[in-house]
Amino acid sequence: MTDDLIARLATNLKPVRPNALPRLILGTVLVSAIVAALAMLMWLGTRADIATAPGTMMFWTKFGYTLALAVLGGVATLALARPDGSIRWPWLAAPVLLALLLVGAALQLANAAPDEMMPLVIGGTSLVCPWRIVVLALPVLLALLLAMRRLAPANPTLAGLAAGLLAGGTGAWIYSFACGEHGMMFLALFYTLGIAIVAGLGALLGRLLLRW
Repeated sequence: MTDDLIARLATNLKPVRPNALPRLILGTVLVSAIVAALAMLMWLGTRADIATAPGTMMFWTKFGYTLALAVLGGVATLALARPDGSIRWPWLAAPVLLALLLVGAALQLANAAPDEMMPLVIGGTSLVCPWRIVVLALPVLLALLLAMRRLAPANPTLAGLAAGLLAGGTGAWIYSFACGEHGMMFLALFYTLGIAIVAGLGALLGRLLLRW
C-alpha cells in the first residue's frame, strides 16, 4: 500500500530548474523594487543634490548600510524558505552592522559644532522617514510573501522576519535616493526604525500567510 502511494505521488513529477529558489526570490525582489522605485520617483522625487551627493561619504554610508541589511535579509530568506532551512549568522551580523554605524555616529557628533548636533540626530524628516521606508518596502514585502507561499518554510514567523528585513532594507535603500539627511545618528535611529517595523510586519504576516 505504501509503495503504491509513493508511486502515485511520484507520477508526472517535473524536474525543478537549477537554482529555482534563488531565481524566484531575486526575481521577485527585482520586479517589486522597480515598482517601489517608480513610486518613490512619483511621490517624493530624488534629493535636490542628487548630482553631487555621490561625492559625499554620507551618501555611501546610507547606500551601504541599507543595502547590507537587505542582503542579510536576502541570505536569511533564501535559507529559511526551505523546509529544512536554518541560519544564524545574518541575525548576528545585523546588530554588529548597527553597532559599527553607532560608533561612526558618535565620532561624527564628537567632531560636530554644538549647533550641528541636533540636525545630525533629528534632522528635518524624523517624523516621516520611518513611515516612508515602510510604504516603499510594502510592495517588496507583499511580493515576497506571495512568492514564499509557493514554498514550505519550516518556521513561518522567522521566514517572514527575514523577508521583512530584506524588504525593509530594500525600501530604505530606495528611499536614500530621496533623503537629504546627513547625520549618521539619524540613519542609525530612524532608518533602522523603519526597517525594524517592516521586519516585524513580515514576521506577523509570515505567521499568518506562510503556514502549511
